[in-house]
Amino acid sequence: MAQLWGGRFTKETDQLVYQFNASLSFDRRLYKEDIAGSRAHVRMLAAQGILTEAERDEIVGGLDGIEADIESGKLVFSEEYEDIHSFVEANLIDRIGDTGKKLHTGRSRNDQVALDMRLYTRSVVNETDHLLQELLRALLAKMEENLDTVMPGFTHLQKAQPLTLAHHLGAYYEMFRRDRSRMRDIAVRMNECPLGAGALAGTTYPLDRKMTASELGFFGPTRNSMDSVSDRD
Repeated sequence: MAQLWGGRFTKETDQLVYQFNASLSFDRRLYKEDIAGSRAHVRMLAAQGILTEAERDEIVGGLDGIEADIESGKLVFSEEYEDIHSFVEANLIDRIGDTGKKLHTGRSRNDQVALDMRLYTRSVVNETDHLLQELLRALLAKMEENLDTVMPGFTHLQKAQPLTLAHHLGAYYEMFRRDRSRMRDIAVRMNECPLGAGALAGTTYPLDRKMTASELGFFGPTRNSMDSVSDRD
């Protein structure tokens, strides 16, 4: 399969270069986010009159089928594809033909990757926050059970003062409580949608960025297109 960056070269590229640039081995975990972002993008394109409703329905149906086949194991990830984005798009074109090529209208690989990573991060942050909440409940229960359980407190590897096990566990309770605060802060700061930023300076298509942001559960679109595609570090 032709590589996204292959057009700038005139000679055959060594296989090691393909392997170095390939990311499907690890970004395959983003398939749900990639497909969700594509659905929202296509619905917005149809709402803006850039695609017809028939084209929208055909593309969304193809994406639904790809997601179902990945989850059932019917569709297996192949090393011939560079990343999850090219994997989904190529399979879509194989299934529905040239209409599938319109999926990328008004979108760059850059804002697509930025979107997938934000969606994935948001999901992981929410899951981690839930686990931290359960951990805090367990610690609190143990603290309540051990209000009178005495133990030695250490400082500089030496016994210092007596304290209760509840007090000791309470220190970890505070640490993990701060971690939950960090999770909430991350969730708020990254919850803006980069779709529409394009490669770095937007697109000439009349996109409705607020629509895609709303459909994907973001507070709104990002404000600067260059920042949108370059903040992933």
